Amino acid sequence: MGQPVSVIEKQTAIPGVVRYETNRVLSGMGHESYTASTVIDRDRPSDVLARRLFARGGIDAVHVNGGVVTVKLSRDDASGIKEIVEDLYIYYRPGVEVPVFEG
Repeated sequence: MGQPVSVIEKQTAIPGVVRYETNRVLSGMGHESYTASTVIDRDRPSDVLARRLFARGGIDAVHVNGGVVTVKLSRDDASGIKEIVEDLYIYYRPGVEVPVFEG
């Protein structure tokens, strides 16, 4: 099941950069930075989110700091990004395999 993440989308003063403020801490106290060419091989929430955002396409870079996600767009289209962030912790959807956590 999971719960949706509350997200507020904010434009920044920099063209092509959009900030998403969430009600969840996604990276702990640290910063996580990713570029489209970054190999993301871990499964922390910020890693999963970055992979999903890059799979959407049209994104050059993602930066996660606590509950703030900053996205640098390669084209001026942020449609669908907010929904990807909101659905980060939704596990049970038709056709989606339920994750199994070891431990």
